[in-house]
Amino acid sequence: MRIATWNINGLRARLDFVRHWLAARQPDLVGLQELKLTDEQFPHADFEAVGYHATVHGQKAWNGVAILSREAGTLTQRGLPGQEDFGSRLVTAQFGDLSFTTIYCPNGKHLAHDDYPRKLDWFDSLATFWSETRSTEEAAVLCGDLNLCPAELDSHHPPEKTGDRIFHTTAERARFERLLEWGLVDLFRHRHPEERMYSWWDYRGGSFHRNLGLRIDFLLATPTLLARVRDVVIDRDYRKKKDGLTASDHAPVYADLE
Repeated sequence: MRIATWNINGLRARLDFVRHWLAARQPDLVGLQELKLTDEQFPHADFEAVGYHATVHGQKAWNGVAILSREAGTLTQRGLPGQEDFGSRLVTAQFGDLSFTTIYCPNGKHLAHDDYPRKLDWFDSLATFWSETRSTEEAAVLCGDLNLCPAELDSHHPPEKTGDRIFHTTAERARFERLLEWGLVDLFRHRHPEERMYSWWDYRGGSFHRNLGLRIDFLLATPTLLARVRDVVIDRDYRKKKDGLTASDHAPVYADLE
């Protein structure tokens, strides 16, 4: 089984690009973020034509998450309780014995912005919701764009320049650690403990070609799934244009499970 996460930065602009990737990589479950369209606008027929069902929690112009799946799943959660004002940022569906959740965490903008403390509060709500509704004994995946870098290895910025930089703060990293302390495992870092790779690069300034990126897209899983993990890949090749189609500023991340 191949599971994946991908912030596509607008499905209208990226539909053909996503379909190109689906044909090339053949994933079974994909968490998509930043759809930027409503449930009614979601192009179900386009994905059904290439063999995928979609479970959607959309929003006009901003945010929006979805799960693409080979087999139809059962919707179990739509939205993060208590954080509805921050938009459509979480959806969960059940696929056999696997619970699959995709999230799009708030950006926070900058440390002086009102959205920064709200971002931290959103993470606290996520950790509480997760711990109250999940067990480390079950098979569960939490994936998505978390808009933070857990460690120095996950950022091109030198450590001495990250103390007051959004995505790098001690407070944001503490929220990520809370998820790990509960029992979730960062699958990429589990398989590649020392590898410096990124999943997002700014469109500006030649950042991608200069590899000035951040690792902010994650596949987190409960311990019961670890023995099934065979590989975890940041699909850097799909941060590049394909057949004249423009890529998202994020690369897909996928894991292969037995």
